[in-house]
Amino acid sequence: MYNRRTLQQKTFLILLILASIAFALVLLPLWVPVFWGAVLAMMAVPMRRQMMQRVSWLQAQPGTASALTVLMVLLGGIVPVGLFALALSAEVLAFYQQHASDPQQLARHVDTLIGRLPPTLTGMLQQFGLSDAAALRDRLLAALARGSQAIAAQVLSLGQNLFESLLSLALTLYLMFFLLRDGAHLSRRVRQAMPLAAEHKTRLIGKFATVVKATVKGSIVVALVQGLLGGLAFMVLDLRAPLLWGALMALLSLLPAVGAGLVWVPAVLWLAADGRIGAAAALVAWGVLVIGLADNLLRPLLVGKDTRLPDYLVLISTLGGLSLFGVHGIVLGPAIAALFIAAWDLLAADTVGPAAASAAGLPVAPVIAAPSATPAVPTDHMVTSTSASSPTTVTPRPASATWMIFSRD
Repeated sequence: MYNRRTLQQKTFLILLILASIAFALVLLPLWVPVFWGAVLAMMAVPMRRQMMQRVSWLQAQPGTASALTVLMVLLGGIVPVGLFALALSAEVLAFYQQHASDPQQLARHVDTLIGRLPPTLTGMLQQFGLSDAAALRDRLLAALARGSQAIAAQVLSLGQNLFESLLSLALTLYLMFFLLRDGAHLSRRVRQAMPLAAEHKTRLIGKFATVVKATVKGSIVVALVQGLLGGLAFMVLDLRAPLLWGALMALLSLLPAVGAGLVWVPAVLWLAADGRIGAAAALVAWGVLVIGLADNLLRPLLVGKDTRLPDYLVLISTLGGLSLFGVHGIVLGPAIAALFIAAWDLLAADTVGPAAASAAGLPVAPVIAAPSATPAVPTDHMVTSTSASSPTTVTPRPASATWMIFSRD
């Protein structure tokens, strides 16, 4: 006899999967504002919490506190970035139009640079088959032309799609407001619905939230600082297009190990070949002692060791994320890598057992407490499960476990 309950369960599961896929397809065209709305909400939770602690009447007005937090993020972060983007766009277009209208000027600069290279660098170029000055000049000019055309095309596309960009920004801030206001409730509902063990939920959600916050606080903040320091150095040394090169340094500084050096090291060679030895030495000192140390000092301070992702994995996941998701991959790439590592750690811990997992530094199963006549009372920092015939399972959580995504640092 066919089990009717089994049929109902399978039918419900099929409907659940189809409804989830349909909802994901509905959200797919808007995934960018949805993603950044969630990221900004996660990052703004500490600001909102401090505001509510300092202003007593806001504790009874969570909606007002969320709206004020969104306004502070808009005025303190998004508007300055927008103004910088406008200035950068003007500089990029001017740089491109200048060299597009007079390509011979850039060719003369390149010829001068090649002619003033020291013998050591000339020998290295010969080893790579670049001894022909004319061929090297043509390659450099072609690379600069492709790069400037690509940047100019992106700037023009952004200007032409201004309405779409403003609409996406409005949706991001709109979602950010509701996630700040209702994030704790939504996170609790998601955790309850996830068909995973409690310790697996805590581990995966915690890892995802930690890596997203660390990426934004660490990588993006460090990138902005290094770009600002590099652009300032270019401006002081009277190098052309300091905003453009500063922005490029900020983008490249997201890559571990190499980073902003991909921009300022060629600038040092250019200055040295141009006879400005003092300026070249000053840029070397600034790049090593200031720009380089900014990464070594700020990144551990802002990120800490919570992510526990090796540099090579951060580099690979960031490059892959950029290739797959564009600029959004800066955050998505490392976050997906962290989920991958956390999930396999949990599988390994379940496979090898608690003792071997603990010895290997993997997450272990919850502690089993002795049975008690008085049932434990659930709090915000633990989950309890009681039964008349079985011991009480107590799973300690970190302080950020219950509403990890939207209500903790």
